[in-house]
Amino acid sequence: MASLKEIKSRIQSVKSTQKITSAMKMVSSAKLRKAQKRIENFYPYERKLTHILNNFLSAETDNTSVYAENREVKRVAILVFSSNSSLCGGFNSNVAKRLHAVMERYNHLGKENILIYPVGKKIAKVAKKMDFFVDNFDEMADKPTYAAAQDLADDLMELFINHTIDKVELIYHHFNNKSSQILVDETLLPIRLEVNPEKQSGMQLNYIVEPDRNTIMNDLIPKVLRLKTYTALIDSNASEHAARTIAMQTATDNADDLLQELNLQYNKSRQQAITNELLDIIGGSFGQK
Repeated sequence: MASLKEIKSRIQSVKSTQKITSAMKMVSSAKLRKAQKRIENFYPYERKLTHILNNFLSAETDNTSVYAENREVKRVAILVFSSNSSLCGGFNSNVAKRLHAVMERYNHLGKENILIYPVGKKIAKVAKKMDFFVDNFDEMADKPTYAAAQDLADDLMELFINHTIDKVELIYHHFNNKSSQILVDETLLPIRLEVNPEKQSGMQLNYIVEPDRNTIMNDLIPKVLRLKTYTALIDSNASEHAARTIAMQTATDNADDLLQELNLQYNKSRQQAITNELLDIIGGSFGQK
């Protein structure tokens, strides 16, 4: 059995750890509230704009947008979002597993034809271990801004238009609620048109377009793609803080359980030590007689 000094030392160690996890939980909760408000305000706008784009494009029989061009995939880019720091449960490991799964689909292309854009230090380390050269997008993970997301989306769109890449895939966590983050793997480019209910039911959507359809397409589609990239960025950011909040809450609760066990063990050891001392005293007094 451990000595009283050892148990007391462990109790102090657990209490110190509990203070740290509790403080981290409060910090993550504060960051989560801001991130959650941002994604909840922005996500409906992005969804509505995407819906408008789908309605607009599916109303036309001739969709000639370069962003919707489906071609044989000879070179692919994977945009994947993680965090810069750990202590957020399985958040980063799940992203890494999904990246490996997506990579298996494109292994036949060869590494030279796969480009990885890792947003976050954790997934960047994974990509480097896989012998991929990666750019630094670490700042985006901690401080997501529309300007940074726009620049990244513009680079990917330019590569797609120039036929340098034939497809762009997104891997990120979608923030559902504080206790639920859904890992998403979807295609950013080429854009996929969804058949809307109005067209399925035979209703025809007649749009009056000003100044002309091509001008609207050239403005609307890049905007939707930029918004989608930014939405994935802030979605991942909110999911990270939610995952860390839950992980730190779990760690704090586990510390409580461990402290109860250690206190019980300490009291039992202390009681046994007192009993032994009493027995020694009693035994000594009888020996003197």
